[in-house]
Amino acid sequence: MTTLIVIAKECLPGKVKTRLHPPLSLDQAAELAAASLDDTLAAVAPLPATRRVLAFDGQVAPASAAGYDIVPQVSGGLDARLGAIFDGCNEPAVLIGMDTPQVSAAVLAPIFAAWPDDVDAWFGPAADGGFWALALRHPDGDLIRGVPMSESFTGARQLDRLHAAGLRVRMLPTLTDVDHIDDAYRVADLAPNGSFAATLAGFGAELLSGVRR
Repeated sequence: MTTLIVIAKECLPGKVKTRLHPPLSLDQAAELAAASLDDTLAAVAPLPATRRVLAFDGQVAPASAAGYDIVPQVSGGLDARLGAIFDGCNEPAVLIGMDTPQVSAAVLAPIFAAWPDDVDAWFGPAADGGFWALALRHPDGDLIRGVPMSESFTGARQLDRLHAAGLRVRMLPTLTDVDHIDDAYRVADLAPNGSFAATLAGFGAELLSGVRR
């Protein structure tokens, strides 16, 4: 019995994926973010979650989130927002972001089976030093609040926090978050059949950035 949580922002120009501008326009960056969120929600659709939550920063949730409980994010830093999300859960829960559209149900499937007796948490590190997934057998926001976010050492600090609390942690594969245009190329190569890859290709982003592969 596991709750699935996806944390996301409304994909408005100038509000999401601004580090993709340039080479993308702010409108294109927002469109690519929307494709990333859609692909993420499609990828996790087969998972047998007991509850699906979109922890949402915005006014209009995407149509792809049909069937999700839309829960507004609280104010404050990312650590406070993540902590509040877990505090709202009363069963094992896994939280993922919208920036890894190459994720697959198979990667997350072990979290939705019976948890091994020696696992209290699952942790998915990101290639940039952050993390893309966190699952807790007993959700507790204090395990996250106070961890510096959006730093190259965020993942290491979060993992240290889990270990310091005595949690037995099972690792998930390292995935690339889409923060910069080079990340977008890598992710599109990993998931070439998704909306993310098609949207990026439609922009002619390689020409805009001057990249030749």
